[in-house]
Amino acid sequence: MTPSVFEYYTPSTMVEAVNLLEKYGDEAKLLAGGQSLIPLMKMRFASISHVIDISRIEEMDYIKEDSNRLSIGALTTVDELGSSVTIKNRYMIIKEAADQIADPLVRNMGTVGGNISHGDPANDLPAVMLSLDATFMVQGKNGGKEIKAEDFFVDSLITALEPNEILYEIRVPKMVKRQGGAYIKHKKSAGDFSVAAVASNIIVDGDGKIIKVGVALTSVGPTPIKSTRAEGILAGKKLTEELAAEAARSITEESDPVSDFYGSIDYKKKVLRFIIKESLVAAYKRAKEAQ
Repeated sequence: MTPSVFEYYTPSTMVEAVNLLEKYGDEAKLLAGGQSLIPLMKMRFASISHVIDISRIEEMDYIKEDSNRLSIGALTTVDELGSSVTIKNRYMIIKEAADQIADPLVRNMGTVGGNISHGDPANDLPAVMLSLDATFMVQGKNGGKEIKAEDFFVDSLITALEPNEILYEIRVPKMVKRQGGAYIKHKKSAGDFSVAAVASNIIVDGDGKIIKVGVALTSVGPTPIKSTRAEGILAGKKLTEELAAEAARSITEESDPVSDFYGSIDYKKKVLRFIIKESLVAAYKRAKEAQ
């Protein structure tokens, strides 16, 4: 099936793109890597009159780190994210998620901003950003603003972005000493969406006691889910196999999976409980080793 007829625009700056969004409103959609939008258009699940291709906006393609944060341009491809030396050396949780997204073709074309702003609860980067307390920088006709990751995902395929706004940068607090993260994904086959996945981010003190923890879940609810229980169970303690299992049981209760092609509710919760524990153990080990 082919898409319906649409007008096509190629702005070279973010300001131009915002102006086009303001002009055409709900009739317009942004195109970056096209890995989410184009399939919807081909199947005519999305009827769009104006397509704004932002892939040529160079000011939105970068990965940089300063003394406070890691900044990722929204047009950075998933492959660039996974291949970045900065990401490899200090943000293994991000690399693990990026390397498991779909297949090499999708990773070469798909963008970080697209993976996040599409609002698909099965996408991998949203949960990672939730676990890391990321902030999303947004530009609209009336200026820029920040949206915390925990406030960004509203419902399945719905985010806090207004129709005339662009997500242009993702900001992650700089990794500190004794901080580690892990992303564990369970899938039926290579390149597939997950049955369930877990992002865990842990900071420990010099004695190995957890002083901060963030856990977020993929594919087990209408949005990515950030655990509200992890901190209360784990903070101030050293992680043991027993404590990790206890936390996994409790955090699993926060999930809301549905039965589908990928498995029953019961099966997904069993998988989730196992990989939450696995993710916590891996993140804790990395945190203790990180200097």
